[in-house]
Amino acid sequence: MVNKSLGPYTVLASREAYANRWIRVREDEVIRPGGTHGSFGIVEMKPGSSVFALTANYDVYLVREFKYGIARDSIELISGAIEAGETPLDAAKRELLEEVGLLALKWVDLGVVDPFTTVVKSPNFMFLALGVTQEEASPEEGEVLDVLRVPLSEAVGMVMRNEITHSASCVLILKAERWLQDHPGF
Repeated sequence: MVNKSLGPYTVLASREAYANRWIRVREDEVIRPGGTHGSFGIVEMKPGSSVFALTANYDVYLVREFKYGIARDSIELISGAIEAGETPLDAAKRELLEEVGLLALKWVDLGVVDPFTTVVKSPNFMFLALGVTQEEASPEEGEVLDVLRVPLSEAVGMVMRNEITHSASCVLILKAERWLQDHPGF
């Protein structure tokens, strides 16, 4: 018996239904704020970092990759899981170098997004990478990435036309555009 408070809920019991190295699925039996019994299924995923890599002439790097979960290609910013012992910024720097072979001179923390707060716990930390320079990419085994370089205005247009649907990418593109408007000449 757990019997602990979680916000306005009382957790009576919690059991793990499934786990692998990326996700953990659990079911919590609760007493709701109104006093009725209920259950919540929660998916806990590894936290991740996403990177908006911007060139001096305001081009943005995107990747197109087949995503098994949605059974189609997805156009996204550079993103990946935060490994044990890494900070969100360390993960962002590693993913930027691995996936597209870029280093950045300046990093701006643009916050965190929770992609689906009802049943998924998977914070995604967002960074703007400025002054990017090309190195050599070394994607993980099994990663087949098509690297795209588009003007900032086109990346925003792709979000607005639903060509980019990855939630952290959508939020980060729009936040980065706003940050850049507020910091001309950064």
